[in-house]
Amino acid sequence: MLDWNPALYLRFADERTRPAAELLARVPLSATQVRHVVDLGCGPGNSTELLVQRFASAQVLGVDNSAAMLATAAKQLPQARFSLGDIAHWVPEAGCAPDLIYANASLQWVGGHETLIPRLLSLLAPGGVLAIQMPDNRQEATHRLMREVARLPEFAPYIGDADKVRTDILPIGAYYDLLAAPGLHTASVDVWHTIYQHPMESAAAMVQWVRGTGLKPFVEGLPQDLQAAFLAEYERRVDAAYAQRADGRRLLVFPRLFLVAQRQA
Repeated sequence: MLDWNPALYLRFADERTRPAAELLARVPLSATQVRHVVDLGCGPGNSTELLVQRFASAQVLGVDNSAAMLATAAKQLPQARFSLGDIAHWVPEAGCAPDLIYANASLQWVGGHETLIPRLLSLLAPGGVLAIQMPDNRQEATHRLMREVARLPEFAPYIGDADKVRTDILPIGAYYDLLAAPGLHTASVDVWHTIYQHPMESAAAMVQWVRGTGLKPFVEGLPQDLQAAFLAEYERRVDAAYAQRADGRRLLVFPRLFLVAQRQA
């Protein structure tokens, strides 16, 4: 997959940062309890900034596989450290077991959650917390329509199996079971869903939102002329799927899944 576009991602920075803040609010750690924080999949640093503000005396490390995202984050947050890395294989530096591993809207791009989630929990220091938020919107119209358009004969040869473009996440109960399993020394597990209703100015604005994330792998492999055709057909379907509200705007329905688990001290 081509590198991410930080400017496109940050067009809706407030809406994207809201679940990050709500995830952090449920982390049961005080500033004095935290020495090492890791933001896995830190992106352009909007989530990392929340961590730096709350844990001002801690060492905060942002990890991402996008050099462009890391460059943006490092420019905005010189007090934090940033590292290019793959979440699937990431391990902390020797002697720096994290007190908090925080992953906001990143693990949905990584497969193998049955092994990844317990592994991340096991990397924590005693009493440490694993906090995860993931979009759970594959069955929403925005994402169903991506797959529908991708299956059209003019696009399918370039995209392949539309159902495999993004990793499917597990049911919420399966994550609870992974985190609460005997042998992981988990003190507490908290799991919940939130369904956001983001007011958007138009169908075109909704397309711009998903272009920064979920739509990216569908479009980037297409020839330039087909990219425009794909986006036009996708926007037409989004326009039909999301009714105008009383003020003329559309509500972008966005379910998200939250997981917070703390290891025994």
